[in-house]
Amino acid sequence: MIDLVARQIQILRAIIEEFIETAKPVGSDTIDKKFNIGVSPATIRNEMVYLTKQGYLQKSHISAGRIPTPLALRLYVNELMKEKELSVADEVGAKEKIWKYRQQTDALLYEAARILAEKAHAVGVAMTPIDHRIYHSGYANLLNMPEFFDIRVTRNVLNLIEEAGMMEDVFDLGQSENPVHLVYGKELGNKNLEPVSLIYMEVTAGGQLCKIGVIGSHRFDYPYIIPMMKYFKGLIEEITG
Repeated sequence: MIDLVARQIQILRAIIEEFIETAKPVGSDTIDKKFNIGVSPATIRNEMVYLTKQGYLQKSHISAGRIPTPLALRLYVNELMKEKELSVADEVGAKEKIWKYRQQTDALLYEAARILAEKAHAVGVAMTPIDHRIYHSGYANLLNMPEFFDIRVTRNVLNLIEEAGMMEDVFDLGQSENPVHLVYGKELGNKNLEPVSLIYMEVTAGGQLCKIGVIGSHRFDYPYIIPMMKYFKGLIEEITG
C-alpha cells in the first residue's frame, strides 16, 4: 500500500525519472523547472524532506540533491510506472533470434542473455538450476554507466557474475510474487555493490526452471525492460514447451 498523497507521489515519480535519465542527485529546483508539479520550490523541498524521512529518498554525498532508495524504485516498478507496449519489431526480432535454439537449452539461455543485455544496455545473465552454469553477455555495457567508473564496483560485479554460488544467493534475495524480480545492491551487504541492481525472472526452458536477468545500475529503463522480460519469459516457455 502506498502511504503517500498524490502530490508526494508526483514528486517522487519525477525524482526517480530524472535520476534514471541523468544519473545525478535531483534537487528541488530541477523538479520545479522540468516538471509541472504546480507548487513552489519550497513546498517541493518540504515534501522531499518528508520522502527522505519515510525512506523513499536519500541524501547524496556529492550534492544537496536526493536519489531514490530501493524502496522508492520498487514502488515505482510495482505501482507508479506505466509499462510501454512493445513494438511488433521488438517481438518479431526477439523470436527470430532465439527460435533456432529452441531445442538447445544452453544456446537458448546464452542467446536470451545476449539479447536482453543489448535491450537493457547492461550485462545479461542466465543460470541453469542443476549444474548452476552461468551464461553472460554485455560486459562492455558497464563502461557506459558512471556508476561503474569506480573500478571497485566493476570488479565486484565481475566477481559476482563468475561465482555461481554467489549469484544463486543474490537471486534468492529477490524472490517475490511478481513475475519479474528486483534486487538492489544495498541489500547485498557489500558497499562496492550498492550502485548495482539486478532484474530477473524464472523461466522454464527445456524442462528446467532457469533464471534469466540483467545486471546494471539502478537506472534501468524499467517501463521498457520489464515488459520485454515478461515477453521473453512467455516466448521461451512457448517455444521450448
